[in-house]
Amino acid sequence: MAAGFHRLLLQLPRQCARFSCNYLANVPEIVDLAKVTKLSLPRSFICVGGHSASFTARAILEHGEGAIDCVLKGEGEASIVKLLEAVAGDRGAITKVPGAVTSDGEGPRPAFVEHLDDIRPARDLVRKRHKYFIGVLDPCASIEFSRGCPWDCSFCSAWTFYGRSYRLLSPERVIEDLASFRERGAFIVDDVAFIQQRHGFAIGEAIARKGIRKEFYLETRGDVLLRNKEVFQFWKKIGLTYMFLGIEALDEDGLRKFRKRIPLGRNFEALEFARSLGIGVAINIIADPDWDEDRFRVVREWCMNVPEVVNISINTPYPGTETWITEQRRLQTRDYRLFDIQHAVLPTKLPLAAFYRELLRTQQVLYRKHMAWWTAPLVAGVLARNLIRGRTNFIRGIMNYSKVYNAEKMLADHARPVHYELPMPPRVATDERQAKSSQLYIHAPRGRAGRSIDDSTERFVEATRMGVST
Repeated sequence: MAAGFHRLLLQLPRQCARFSCNYLANVPEIVDLAKVTKLSLPRSFICVGGHSASFTARAILEHGEGAIDCVLKGEGEASIVKLLEAVAGDRGAITKVPGAVTSDGEGPRPAFVEHLDDIRPARDLVRKRHKYFIGVLDPCASIEFSRGCPWDCSFCSAWTFYGRSYRLLSPERVIEDLASFRERGAFIVDDVAFIQQRHGFAIGEAIARKGIRKEFYLETRGDVLLRNKEVFQFWKKIGLTYMFLGIEALDEDGLRKFRKRIPLGRNFEALEFARSLGIGVAINIIADPDWDEDRFRVVREWCMNVPEVVNISINTPYPGTETWITEQRRLQTRDYRLFDIQHAVLPTKLPLAAFYRELLRTQQVLYRKHMAWWTAPLVAGVLARNLIRGRTNFIRGIMNYSKVYNAEKMLADHARPVHYELPMPPRVATDERQAKSSQLYIHAPRGRAGRSIDDSTERFVEATRMGVST
């Protein structure tokens, strides 16, 4: 595949550009860049692809006003060669490419990559890869062990994008990729790490045999962590340094709202086990715009009594999520730039300024908790190790915190002129089955056949998804 792809690139016109739109807030920037590119290179072919672009394809084309020739939905690797062949040859064939959306029509439904082992990340083409970091892992490269998620949380669009599928890379392919990059930090970008214990052990044991030494960062669910304790304990021995755990809510009502059907007690049990590993742990809580001062106070008190880093994001209905369809509250803005889980796009119970003050007060309290005198030696050690290697991202992030997160700036963001607006959500669906109709998915769901997990893990997924597991 790689050799044929490179030959095809040589046949293409030099004026061909593709923008990756994985984050909704970047849509206006991408549209403006496409327009500038088209003015400078009027004969160029401009394509936009990526996760968020897949859910807003028609709107992006309309915003582009002719500057954007195509939006490619779904997994780009599966269709990009066919698209480039059409661009180099018969452009009329573009509408026959799976996932291609143009002003002239739309191709067949996006296709999956047939074998994940056949694709390779082109890290060598990223000029600023040395600036990539996450938390204290600086520099850091990303790597995937799997794609997709078999759960169906209402606030997430991973399962609607992949049709609730779950596919694995082979341990051999993962080892080859790990050995190919020099960065010591490795961010495992799987939506949920180590759903299937056997796969996690196979990769970990291969890393140990090869003597590969990395510092790993991953994300997982509390119920997966508790089910597969042994694999996470093993990974601690081979370099697991940091874990992000999606708690989302501190009460049963909140968990039900987000369809995180893990019992609250199990979430706290998962936190206890994560602490026992002796690694860095960060957790996420979703703040709802309905929160008032008392709710913020309760959250602050809880967060101050746990040792973990706590991140607070704002409940945001995104295109592609079930809440985009079912959310009954009217959007207060359709400015793409505010759909970043840091701004409130739904009506707030408190006046907006007061809501932001409470949110930022909570975040600042948590920030100071980890910058206190008793944490200073640990933070100083991290800073020293990074500075010795010439890495300043972590310290600059600390220094710029107050400049980025302040109520005046966040309110001013709401007052900016809006040139591009999200389309209105579809008609409100009161029936959950309607919200899961085929139009919600980018890749067509393939049922059990689309999930590369054993029967025991499939039963576990279904039990936790339906809320019947304890």
